[in-house]
Amino acid sequence: MNFDFSDDQRLLQDAVRSMLAENSTSQAVREVLEGRATYCAKVWRNLNEMGAATAALPEAYGGAGLGYLELCLVAEEAGRHLAAVPLSSSIYLAAEAVLRAGSEAQKQRWLPGIAQGEVIATAALGGSERYRAPQPLAFDGQRLDGTSPVLLDGAIAQLAILQVGTELILVDLNGPGVKRIALPTVDPTRPLAQIAFTATPAERLATADGAAVARRVLDGAAVLLAFEQVGGAARSLELARDYSLERKAFGRQIGSFQALKHKMADIYTRIELARAHAYYGAWALASDAPELPRAAAAARVAATRAFLFAAEEGIELHGGIGFTWEMDCHLYYRRARHLAQVIGSEHAWRARLADELIKEAA
Repeated sequence: MNFDFSDDQRLLQDAVRSMLAENSTSQAVREVLEGRATYCAKVWRNLNEMGAATAALPEAYGGAGLGYLELCLVAEEAGRHLAAVPLSSSIYLAAEAVLRAGSEAQKQRWLPGIAQGEVIATAALGGSERYRAPQPLAFDGQRLDGTSPVLLDGAIAQLAILQVGTELILVDLNGPGVKRIALPTVDPTRPLAQIAFTATPAERLATADGAAVARRVLDGAAVLLAFEQVGGAARSLELARDYSLERKAFGRQIGSFQALKHKMADIYTRIELARAHAYYGAWALASDAPELPRAAAAARVAATRAFLFAAEEGIELHGGIGFTWEMDCHLYYRRARHLAQVIGSEHAWRARLADELIKEAA
């Protein structure tokens, strides 16, 4: 039995890889890192025009109508090329929340704009135990007050989906009473912000059980981020391998030394383990299987560990030059640290996995 992706899906992946190799270069990523841009606008435009970013959105709302399997492959390439775009905030989180919980009017108003890349959206769905707002959000049915948790792309987003208690609240960030607070982060290519609201007009998403929708959206995001992490880890290993074949010491390529071979073998093993979990998560996400919570948690844990390990060991395998600004090693290390916390830490997802396994055994 063949558990791999289809030829057509691989063709989409190849097209996205070619586009990102040309446009999401080290120079383009560093422009965002150094504050000369807020995100790679050209890459984001191309991903939307190709229908890659919106692969899982229905055609009725401006998406490509392909499916989650295709979006998983797009996520892998985005991670591989460190794409500095609002893919996770707009697509994995906000668009999914509106699609699953919004009324038809809310979907028609916001999803086509997100699909075309004209609206950047973000969401805080209770996924991170470390990022808490100093003044909790309060919603009276019409107005929103308080401070949001930390938001991906909060400084540039036009729309936010926020969990307030058991409800999901939709806020137009171009409305009155909105104050954005940019925050320092280990990976400035994926900027973070908090937003303070003062009597800001807002509305509920239609679904009554917002907490259940938030959990479902976070499970899907965990799978998609696992693919980003696998892509980033695989590229970290490739960079280390290529350097080990170029660099010479004592008259030999350093890649010929057994100690380095063992390090790279360990990285490869962790990546392939994470890839297996990510594939299982992709199946569960695409088929809306009841195993999704368990598969998502397992993928999240394995991919987080693999990317962190690959990024750290990649720097070590480069030797002294691996710590320098000119090398790209630190870009992958930054992204690995960022993705490890963005929807909750590895420890939180490991606890979620344990809960799911206990539930299944019971």
